[in-house]
Amino acid sequence: MAEIHGTCEDRFGEVRDLLAASLAKDDVGASVAVYLDGEPVVDIWGGHADVARTAPWERDTITNVWSTTKPMTALCALILADRGELDLGAPVAAYWPEFAAAGKEGVLVRHLLAHTAGLPIWDEPMTVEDLYDWPLATTRLAAQAPLWEPGTEAGYHAITQGFLVGEVVRRVTGRSLGAFFAEEVAGPLGADFHIGLPAEHDPRVAPIIPPHTPFAPPSDMRANPVVRPEDVNATGWRRAEIPAANGHGNARSVALVQSVLACGGTLHGVRLLSEAGCARAVEEQYLGLDRALGMRMRYGMGYGLLEPRTCFWGGMGGSLVVIDLDVRMTVAYVMNQMHAAVDDRGMNFVLAAYGGLSS
Repeated sequence: MAEIHGTCEDRFGEVRDLLAASLAKDDVGASVAVYLDGEPVVDIWGGHADVARTAPWERDTITNVWSTTKPMTALCALILADRGELDLGAPVAAYWPEFAAAGKEGVLVRHLLAHTAGLPIWDEPMTVEDLYDWPLATTRLAAQAPLWEPGTEAGYHAITQGFLVGEVVRRVTGRSLGAFFAEEVAGPLGADFHIGLPAEHDPRVAPIIPPHTPFAPPSDMRANPVVRPEDVNATGWRRAEIPAANGHGNARSVALVQSVLACGGTLHGVRLLSEAGCARAVEEQYLGLDRALGMRMRYGMGYGLLEPRTCFWGGMGGSLVVIDLDVRMTVAYVMNQMHAAVDDRGMNFVLAAYGGLSS
């Protein structure tokens, strides 16, 4: 069994044992965190930061978490809404006038958060490098027509959601999404999570390891641009702000930030949201088939919904965060080895954490 580092309360021993077993079989390097009432009851890590298994995964190792970035972006929007600076029920064009083009006058901010805006991909051909150009990416989205009547259907906005919500945040605050997150969320909480990674952190990054077999998306799911696992290890990707997919952190930082929701908006003396502001995350916006994912989904305000007051999201290849507002618990799993098939690694840690609660 792999050696596990960090701290873990005895009642959550199954979480520690699962990580050891996963590192011996499915993972190369990984971290798991469980926060309860805003405090870490599990903060563990192990394995290696590189595919050659020569560099250990350390306490401060971070990696690209793919779409586990989305809850960070959603939290920024919820904070602005709670402050009265952003109306989630208002047209996007009220903040971003150019967005009204091509029949999008009726697209609401909440449609962006719930993947129902009809803009799951760019119409014009895009390269990965185009994602590094914020004005280009957002201008193209503002100009194109929705693929369906906004608010009536859902189709996972895998990359576009971050640019859409991020541009609204920029128009409201005058700051980029990454800057707002750093100054208003990560900084006050002391969270080691970054949307747009400064070069000084590069030595701590565990490169993403592609899955052993390619992903097989639903036959009707198009990607534009196509982002390959190895693309996220490029310097350009790290420096850019891609608020749906290029956040860098570890399980500790993911769980710490999202514990704001689990704890009613105040964490370690830092108030980011009101209780009512937290509850907005779990307001159901859509229930039905997601035409991009090819499966039934239940979307809240920037999060997927599991139970009435439990929300979640995960990243391509395996990372995951689950936030339970009723038991005030957050569980996060971050790793560098991606999986292509149905991946239950993250959810196994969540189930083990609930088992610890009842012990």
